[in-house]
Amino acid sequence: MSNHLVKGKDFYESVLHFYDHAASFSKLDPGILSQIRTCNSIYKVNFPVEVDGHVQVFEGIRVQHSHHKLPSKGGIRYSIHVDEEEVMALATLMTFKCALVDVPFGGAKGGVKINPRTSSVQTLERVTRRYASELIKKNLIGPGMDVPAPDYGTSSREMAWIADTYLTFKYGDTSALGCVTGKPVGQGGIRGRTEATGLGIFYGLRELLEDESLLKKLGLTSGMAGKRIIVQGLGNVGYHAAHFCQREGALIVGIAEREGGLYNPAGLDVEEVFKHRASTGSILNFHPDTQDFEDSLQLLEYECDVLLPAALENQIHEGNAKNIKAKIIAEGANGPTTQEAEKVLLERGVVILPDLYLNAGGVTVSYFEWLKNLSNVRFGRMGKRAEEASMKRLVMTIEQTTGKMVSERERALIIHGADEIDLVRSGLEDTMITAYHEIRDVMKQVPGITDLRTAAFYAAIEKIGVSYQALGIFP
Repeated sequence: MSNHLVKGKDFYESVLHFYDHAASFSKLDPGILSQIRTCNSIYKVNFPVEVDGHVQVFEGIRVQHSHHKLPSKGGIRYSIHVDEEEVMALATLMTFKCALVDVPFGGAKGGVKINPRTSSVQTLERVTRRYASELIKKNLIGPGMDVPAPDYGTSSREMAWIADTYLTFKYGDTSALGCVTGKPVGQGGIRGRTEATGLGIFYGLRELLEDESLLKKLGLTSGMAGKRIIVQGLGNVGYHAAHFCQREGALIVGIAEREGGLYNPAGLDVEEVFKHRASTGSILNFHPDTQDFEDSLQLLEYECDVLLPAALENQIHEGNAKNIKAKIIAEGANGPTTQEAEKVLLERGVVILPDLYLNAGGVTVSYFEWLKNLSNVRFGRMGKRAEEASMKRLVMTIEQTTGKMVSERERALIIHGADEIDLVRSGLEDTMITAYHEIRDVMKQVPGITDLRTAAFYAAIEKIGVSYQALGIFP
């Protein structure tokens, strides 16, 4: 998206602004609040890699924002626009995201200045392995130290390269696969990780759409069905969020991507748009009934109930905030709304479901993957068959007692034992529901906190403060 050219400095200042506002309601010692705010360590490295017979120098960054819990956790971003303050902002957000959803990690983030779209697979592999080696040399990666994951411009492929590089250095360490999450399932990954962030967005938005006291102020009825949603970004996060919302009855009326946008008030079929883009390289010219936009940012200002930015930061800014017609902004991306835009939107009564809550599905399921790697056992492996045998006996007993037979379909549903994907999704759903109600409780209990972002930051700050006190670092 074109607005990504706004430097990370603005993004970082927005994160600190939101933090400072929430911290002003806290009764924690000012020293603790200062420590919670500050990035603990910033590591920058320049390393040479051979590209097409020539040596090229790449810049890598790893920021560990907080060590109140170990390991620290955060994705690795590949983008030509990566800068130190952008990575600091993302690492800072990760700390509060993890605390909010009770994932016991500190926040971190990494980045490499490279264009993943124009680089060959061979170059990407060499850069990834060299970047991982630099982190290993400084003890900045490991299952008990710092655990990266995919982010913008990276995927399970890069995570597999990092895990393999780490295993080369740490041969014989049975927990070594826990050095990184978001790996392919066959290489220590977990089922459900690919769609985790998008599914988490769905669970979080669904929870808000059942919150009648909030919806009443917006003039909306409860439930996902019939809600008009515009999605910005049809990558992994945006696609899965739109897919699950559509499956629940929402109308995806608009989709914005870097090459342009689509709008149809009758709704778009997300699967078909995704296939169209895969085959043509663009979402444009999808259907004669669909309106095309060359400038996809225009689409953010169109009529809808929910605007779901799932691309990059700073997409909703002072320039377009006053024109946005959505009643709810569901932040699938990190930092899509600037502090100036937030002020305008809140004054207009728009509800913002904040990034540090809404896109926490990725780190939640990453946590489950990390646990799987440490335990070296697939979730559900030991209990699935025992659970099914127990439910079979129960169904047989009911049939014998009542004389009524259960249909084959009902029998299959009742006796199904939970496998890894079932447990992962159940854990994610519970996490998102619990965190939403914690945020709403803060809004009800802390005078002066009237928006979801401030409440989410406040809840996270209080939990981190307790961690520091438990460590005996502060009184």
